[in-house]
Amino acid sequence: MKAFILTALLFILPLPQNKPKIDVINIDGTINPVTADFIHNTIERAGKEKAECLIIQLNTPGGLLKSTRVIVSDFFSSGIPIIVYVYPPGAQAASAGTIITLAANIAAMAPGTNIGAVHPVMMNEGGESNKKDSTDIMMEKVTNDAAAFIRSIAEKRHRNIEWAEKAVRQSLSLSETEALKEKVIDLTAKNLDSLLVQLNGYKTETADGPKIIHTKNAEVSIIEMNAIQKFLDIISDPNIAYILMMLGIYGLIFELSNPGSILPGVVGVISIILAFYSFHTLPINYAGLALIIFAVILFIAEIKVASHGLLTAGGIISFIIGSLMLINTDASTRFLSISLSVIITTAVLTALFFVFALGKGIAAQRRKPTTGSEGLIGEVGLTLSELKFGTAGKVLLHGEIWNAECTDSKVEEGENVKVIGMKELKLIVKKSD
Repeated sequence: MKAFILTALLFILPLPQNKPKIDVINIDGTINPVTADFIHNTIERAGKEKAECLIIQLNTPGGLLKSTRVIVSDFFSSGIPIIVYVYPPGAQAASAGTIITLAANIAAMAPGTNIGAVHPVMMNEGGESNKKDSTDIMMEKVTNDAAAFIRSIAEKRHRNIEWAEKAVRQSLSLSETEALKEKVIDLTAKNLDSLLVQLNGYKTETADGPKIIHTKNAEVSIIEMNAIQKFLDIISDPNIAYILMMLGIYGLIFELSNPGSILPGVVGVISIILAFYSFHTLPINYAGLALIIFAVILFIAEIKVASHGLLTAGGIISFIIGSLMLINTDASTRFLSISLSVIITTAVLTALFFVFALGKGIAAQRRKPTTGSEGLIGEVGLTLSELKFGTAGKVLLHGEIWNAECTDSKVEEGENVKVIGMKELKLIVKKSD
C-alpha cells in the first residue's frame, strides 16, 4: 500500500528542475590583453557550468586589434551562446567594440547607444598621418586586413557585410535603431530584464551546434574581474602609465644620487616595469619618449651649470611637447591620450623637483665640511705656548687643546693661529691675521 502511494505521488508531484543559469560580465573601458583574458576565463567558466548563455554588457571606445582577435576567436569556439549587449544608454561599441559586437551570437543595443568607427590606428613610432611614405603603405595593409577580418565575421554571423566594411574604411557609425534596421544587430532592449525576456526561446548556432536559449526564471550571476585583473586593467590607462613612468624616473634618480637608499631604487624599478607593461598596450611615439628623457637631462644640467633658468625653461618645453607626443592618437582614439592637466602638473612638479630638491642636495654636498679633521681647516685657534718652526706646541681650538706645529719661524704665546692642515692628529698652523 505504501509503495502504491509513493508511486502515485511521483506521477502527481512535479519533479524538481534546475533553474537555467546565465552569466553576465561588464566591460567598461578599452579592449586590451586584460580584457581578452577576462572574457576568455568567463567563457570557459560558463561552459563548465553549462550556463544558458554569457551576456557581455559592453561600453568601449575601442582598443587593440590583437586582443580583439583573441576575443573573436573565443566567441567562435564557444559552445555556449555569447550575447554582446551595448549598455547602458549613452554607451558605445566603437572601433574594436564593433568587431566584438558583430562576432557575438546575438548582438543587442540599448536606447541611446551607438556602434561603428572601426578604422584601425597604427601603433608605430610616430609620423604625420598624411605622409605618403612606408607608414601609409603599412596603414593601407592594416586597413585591408581589418576590412577582410570584419567581413568574415559579418558573413559568419549573417550580418550586414557591406556596412561592416564601410565601418572600417569610412569609419561609419550607427545608432541602435539604425543598426537594427541595417541588420547589424539582432535586438534592442532598454535594460537587462527586457533583454532576457526577448532571449527566451531564441535559437542560435554555436560551436557545438544549434542552441535554444532558455531565460525564463533563470538565475543571473554577475561575474567581476579578480583583484589582479582589475589592477592590470587600471595601469593600462594612459594617464596611469605616464605617472608610473615618471615615478620610475624619480626613483632611479634618487637611488643613483644616494646609493644604498634601496627603497627609491626598488620603487623606481617596479614602476618602470609596470609602465612598460602599460606601454605595450598603447601606441607609443618614441620621439615623444626621447623628448621627455632629454628634458630630464636638461633639468639635471641646470643644477650643474649656471644658465639663469634657460635650461629649466628648455626642459619644461621639451617635457610638455614630449608628453603630448608620447601616445599616437587621432580623432577616433582620443581616449588613448594623456590628460593635459596631468601633463602640466607633472611638468611643474618635475621642474620644481630638479631645480629645488636636487639642487639643494647637491649644494649641501658642495658645502664646506663642518665636522671631522676637514672641518678644522681654516679655523682660528689661540697658542698656549710659544711655537717655533719644527717644534711642537699647544693650541686651544674649539675649547680643546691640540698639539700643533708652526710653519712660521716663531709665534708667541697668546697669539692667534690659523689651521692649514693636519698630520697624525697634530695641527699644522700659521700666524693668523
